[in-house]
Amino acid sequence: MARASATIDPLMVSEPALPVVRRADDRDVDAMAAQMAKTFWDDPVSSSIFRNGARRDAGLRAYFRTQLRADYLPFGGCYTTDGYAGSAIWAPAGKPLLTGLRGIMTMVPVLPYVVTNLVTTLRLLNTVETLHPHEPHWYLASLGTAVGQQGRGVGSALMRPVLSHCDREGMPCYLESSKERNVPFYRRHGFEVVQEVPLGAEGPSIWTMWREPQPGP
Repeated sequence: MARASATIDPLMVSEPALPVVRRADDRDVDAMAAQMAKTFWDDPVSSSIFRNGARRDAGLRAYFRTQLRADYLPFGGCYTTDGYAGSAIWAPAGKPLLTGLRGIMTMVPVLPYVVTNLVTTLRLLNTVETLHPHEPHWYLASLGTAVGQQGRGVGSALMRPVLSHCDREGMPCYLESSKERNVPFYRRHGFEVVQEVPLGAEGPSIWTMWREPQPGP
């Protein structure tokens, strides 16, 4: 049940209730993938990888299902809400990377959607991977609020469990923002830009961001 939230005079103006954030499990994967596919449909990096607009939704669903089941959900860093107002996909510090044959096999469901620009896609993903810091940190792999729910505090609520944990444990966080307009949002939560990185001569840019643990009140 959502937590009630209201102004001083609830008879005049009511604020929308924030959704209750919960840890995701395998039963949430398909719904989360569908929500994230819609959220990221117009994302510059997604558009660069899944170039066929007619197949992009299916390709993104396949990607997020793979990302969740094969690489993130088993480590307990994935969060959503009842009604799937948004999703946050985190990798805890120390999570092993999927490499070699296993890493390749996890991408098989996505290959039909990127086969025509496979080399470019692999180069882009490799560039992103090489930017990751070596210092132990929590990694926000994907954060997305459902279309129609944006601007209502959902993204902040989804990040709060991990950010609070990292502050208690003295652990930094890292992410890549694929939209410059999202940089101020992440800054409000303590992240600072490390660098802007163009992904290829004609590709989009990403903004790598780092967050030091924040002191308590």
